[in-house]
Amino acid sequence: MRIIVYGVGAIGGAVAAALTLAGRDVVGIARGKRLAALKENGLNFRTPEWEKRVHFPCVADPTEIEFGPDDAILLTMKTQDTIAALDRLRAAGVTAQPIFCLQNGVTNERLVLRRFPEVHGVTVRMPAFIADPDDACAFSGPKHGIFDVGRYPKGSNRHDEALAEALNAANIATDVNDDVMPSKYGKLFVNLNNILEATLGRGVKCERLYSHVCAEAEAVLKAAGIAWQDVGEDDERRKKFMKFSPIEGVTYDGGSTTQSLMRGAGSVETDFMNGEIVLMARLNGMEAPANAFLVDLAARLAREGLKPGAITVEDLEAQMAAAGALVDA
Repeated sequence: MRIIVYGVGAIGGAVAAALTLAGRDVVGIARGKRLAALKENGLNFRTPEWEKRVHFPCVADPTEIEFGPDDAILLTMKTQDTIAALDRLRAAGVTAQPIFCLQNGVTNERLVLRRFPEVHGVTVRMPAFIADPDDACAFSGPKHGIFDVGRYPKGSNRHDEALAEALNAANIATDVNDDVMPSKYGKLFVNLNNILEATLGRGVKCERLYSHVCAEAEAVLKAAGIAWQDVGEDDERRKKFMKFSPIEGVTYDGGSTTQSLMRGAGSVETDFMNGEIVLMARLNGMEAPANAFLVDLAARLAREGLKPGAITVEDLEAQMAAAGALVDA
């Protein structure tokens, strides 16, 4: 099984490097300065214990790859980039190859299933970061991360087993799950904090705000009849396999949304995280004012190029209260 990693960013880079080090046949798809750096230098994979320079072929577009029936395609781009990526896969002649969504949120699987029949969800827990154009940093130990994989919408098959075997051999703790989406909804709760971190800055305490946002999301999911699995700090696999540790010389600025604002990417995933709660609420005749406020805030931060820490907790609470999005119990 050859593994195509579509989007060699922080997560994609760490996964591609780990699989390559485990002896797997990997091809990356990247763009711009990142692609040029990887072609020239390979990828410097850094962990709390070591760093290794890893080389695997990278291309700019799927049409540069001659896809075979046994190729597995891992999507690791942001959700807002998924549709364009699927168009390029279709142009490259991809048909029935298994496509795995190593992405936040619960939207990507539905987008892929509209176009391709063999779709798999992957719940990704891996604190990863890009410090330089040619590197990927994974801050977790003793495993690089924890994944759940299963066919979408339910079930599992040989493709899940094969990828799980490859990932486990690459030091990524991976379980095959016949009902993978509850764990992805559980990860969605974790990701509801991404825009708060990106707004306030990493390490700023905002328990009241996060609790309020999560309580609103819980009410919406319950009303929609959607089950979720806790994948937060109390999860036993997380305690066993994923202890966050620093990497010498690297400052971890925060999660994917924070990283997008730091780089001035111009877009963030909030529409597909907090926005997912807003969508489900409106589909069920409800409102989710706190999450809706944060969706609008994320768009403004990206549009205006504001960096993490531009707004204080006190100011954010005041703004949300004034908008009716934060009400004291």
